[in-house]
Amino acid sequence: MELFQYQWVDIFATKGIEYILVILFLISIVPVWRLVRGPVRAGMRLVGRAASVLWGWFNFPQGIYYHQGHSWALPEDGLLKVGVDDFAQKLVGRPDAVELPTVGSKVKQGDIGWRMVIGGKTIEMLSPVSGEVVAINRKVLENPTLLNMDPYGEGWLLKVKPENARVDLRNLLKGETLKGWIETTLERLGRRLGGELGLVYQDGGAPISGFARALSPDNWDDIAREFLIPET
Repeated sequence: MELFQYQWVDIFATKGIEYILVILFLISIVPVWRLVRGPVRAGMRLVGRAASVLWGWFNFPQGIYYHQGHSWALPEDGLLKVGVDDFAQKLVGRPDAVELPTVGSKVKQGDIGWRMVIGGKTIEMLSPVSGEVVAINRKVLENPTLLNMDPYGEGWLLKVKPENARVDLRNLLKGETLKGWIETTLERLGRRLGGELGLVYQDGGAPISGFARALSPDNWDDIAREFLIPET
């Protein structure tokens, strides 16, 4: 009967030395990770805090359908009433002028529907629906402040005779999909704000009208387009 014999193996003469080097490397990165983890966690907490604060800033009434470009649509007497949501009007502030399509013209869901002129810059927004424009809100043309004062009421922009209302509305956001979209939007805005959350506050804790300009006075229109012209 042959007995099993133990044999000494020199670990430094085999691949064991490679394992030791790997272990030493892993041990060495622990202190580095601890140093990095602190700022990462702080940044995540800051974004989370910003997002939680932002929930109280914006109004998204139930019963309205929302487009990812921050416009909205509401069925009314066989037509679709269209406007700008609360996020958009607070983002860009008071327009100096609003440029609306003419009655009888056509708009297409996801294409440019109207423009706002603010501080010499033109901001385009996307139509939430497709169809023929049958009415425009001339009061907003005369007094663009209505868009900020009452975006879902007196500040409506267009009434559209839809080509296919069912399809258009199915492509818009409502209910749980709306909630998820709002959360994503506020997280993006929280990352944008970073440590500058206080810049967009008024004394009462409400957002400054046109807070994009408070964040970037020279390039605020780029921030506006980032949110109002979503990537497809």
